[in-house]
Amino acid sequence: MTFGVENLPYGVFSLPGQSPRVGVRIGDDVLDLAAALGDEVFAMPYLNPFMALGRTAWREARERVKEAAPTGGHRVPLDQVTLHLPIEVADYVDFYASLEHATNVGLMFRPGEEPLKPNWRHLPVGYHGRAGTVVVSGTPVRRPCGQRLVNGRPEFGPSLKLDVEAEMGFVVGVPTALGERAGAFEDHVFGVTLVNDWSARDIQSWEYVPLGPFLGKSFATSISPWITPLEALEEARVDGPAQDPVPLPYLRRAAPWALDLTLAIEVDGEPVSAPPYREMYWTPDQMLAHLTVNGASLRTGDLFASGTVSGGGQRGSLLELTWNGAEPIKLSGGQTRTFLEDGDIVTISAVTRGGLSLGEVSGQILPAT
Repeated sequence: MTFGVENLPYGVFSLPGQSPRVGVRIGDDVLDLAAALGDEVFAMPYLNPFMALGRTAWREARERVKEAAPTGGHRVPLDQVTLHLPIEVADYVDFYASLEHATNVGLMFRPGEEPLKPNWRHLPVGYHGRAGTVVVSGTPVRRPCGQRLVNGRPEFGPSLKLDVEAEMGFVVGVPTALGERAGAFEDHVFGVTLVNDWSARDIQSWEYVPLGPFLGKSFATSISPWITPLEALEEARVDGPAQDPVPLPYLRRAAPWALDLTLAIEVDGEPVSAPPYREMYWTPDQMLAHLTVNGASLRTGDLFASGTVSGGGQRGSLLELTWNGAEPIKLSGGQTRTFLEDGDIVTISAVTRGGLSLGEVSGQILPAT
C-alpha cells in the first residue's frame, strides 16, 4: 500500500499555532502545497476553492506536485500535523448500490416479501443525508438516542444496534446550475474518499417506512482526511457488472467507472471483512446521472456515497455479518460482537488492484448522553 507519486491524495492539515491549509500526502509526509507551488488557492482551510477550478487545473496541479514531490522541500512529517475535514461539505447523498447488501437487508427487514423493491434494478436508490454531521476520521462518534421498537411498542433510549457501513464516497468539484443535468462524470467529480456511514439499525428499522432513513443515519458520517483524485485511479477503472433490465438511456454507462479496489473493515484492530467494490451494481457515474436528472444542482463540495459495499461473499456491515445479531462474530480473547459496543474503534481502509492506498477512516464509539 503506497502513498507515492502514483497516488498523491489531497488533504487539509495544520501545524501547532498555524492555520489549516491544503497538502498532499507523500509517504509519511505532507507536502505543503501553498509553499511548494506558490499558489494561494492551497492556503485555504478546505479543498473547495481548488476543486472548483476544474479538470485542467487539477491536471496541471498534479503535474506540478509530481515535480515538487521528490525534492523533499516543504514536506512535514505526518505525525507532526493535525488533519482536518478536507472539504466544506455542501450536500450529502447516500446511495444503496450493492445488490448483495440490498438483498440481505430486504431478507432481514421484510421477511416473506421479495427482498428488492420493484424500482431497485431500474434506478440507484438514495436518500439525502446531513452535511453538517459529516466528520473527519478520528472524530469520536456518540451513540445516538431515538425511538426503537421494544416488544411491539416504541421506546426512547440509546441505540442497541449501532453499526458500521463501509462505503466509497465521491467528491464534486465542478458545480451545475439549477435545472441542468451533469455532464461526464470526470468533468464534475474531483476524487474519492472512504466513508463510514454509521447506522443505528434499531432506530432505522422503526422509522424508515414510508420515507426512508432519518435519525438512524443522520447522527454521524465519517470520511477519510484524504481525497484521492480520479487521475490516480485510471488503472483501477473496470467495467461495471451487467445490468438486467438494461437501464433507461440516461443511466447507460458511457465509460468504465467501476473501481477495482478492496475495502477492509477492522473492529478494535481485528479484521472482520474485506468487501470488493468492483461488484457494486450501480456505478458512481450512474449515481451522478440520477442525482441530477431532475435538474437538481451540484455544488462544489457535494459528497455522494455508494451505500454499504458488500459482495463476493464479503459483507460491509455488522447487520449482515451477524445477520441482525443472530450470528455473533468472534474477536480475540473470546469476545463476540453483534453490534458495536461503547469504546469500540472501527477502521476502514482500501487498496486498489495496483496497490494504491486510499488511506483510512476511523472512529471510536462514545456512550450515549
